Amino acid sequence: MPRLYCDLALTPGDEVSLPAGAARHVQVLRLQPGDGLTLFNGRAGEYAAHVEHMGRQEVRVRVGEHHAIEREAPVAVHLVTGMPANERMDWLVEKATELGVQRLTPVMTERSVLRLQGERADKKLAHWHSVVVAASEQCGRNRLMTIDPVCTLAQWLRHLTPPTIPAESVRAVLSLDPSAQPLGSVLTQTSGGTPWMLVSGPEGGLSAEEESWLLERGLRPVSLGDRVLRAETAAIAAVTRLVLA
Repeated sequence: MPRLYCDLALTPGDEVSLPAGAARHVQVLRLQPGDGLTLFNGRAGEYAAHVEHMGRQEVRVRVGEHHAIEREAPVAVHLVTGMPANERMDWLVEKATELGVQRLTPVMTERSVLRLQGERADKKLAHWHSVVVAASEQCGRNRLMTIDPVCTLAQWLRHLTPPTIPAESVRAVLSLDPSAQPLGSVLTQTSGGTPWMLVSGPEGGLSAEEESWLLERGLRPVSLGDRVLRAETAAIAAVTRLVLA
């Protein structure tokens, strides 16, 4: 049954006109009056629904029973990532959504290839939101991953809380430094369900200065092994290890 994101207040029994994006999806699928679908608005659970009216300009559906179903990851992960270029960032956003990342902060670093600001940054953010919506519809998530506006690593650090690691969460940065502790080892030292904030660098990695900034603020260096992974591969590999541990 099709699943559609509908950014509206949904109440069982109501008839609602679908937003433009959801309406186009229904039209492309050639659904007809009486056909069933599932709606979610990113707030809680999902709703059964069926098509009431199919038109060129408007699609109306009847909202049915609410189901308190959540498919979030067992670990809340905040991923802070140096943006890889071109379609690789889209891929990272899609896979992070599927894996259950709760929040993603895209940052520009010293070695970042992709640099965004102003209207271009706003357009990219809107595009990534659409990627999150499509991935959530496909994978069954009923809550959308939050994507923060693009900023520099220095700007993000200015808003970071004091350089301590709260007892209830782990803050870490992916690092190739020989002193970095294997991510798996850190996981064995933390209790299940502990939230994580993980920083991952761009193509070429973080500079030594940037990594030192993070360590000074209490982030611990963690490693995925001896191989050098692509930026987007490293971020997703680490998230997979966290949420499937």
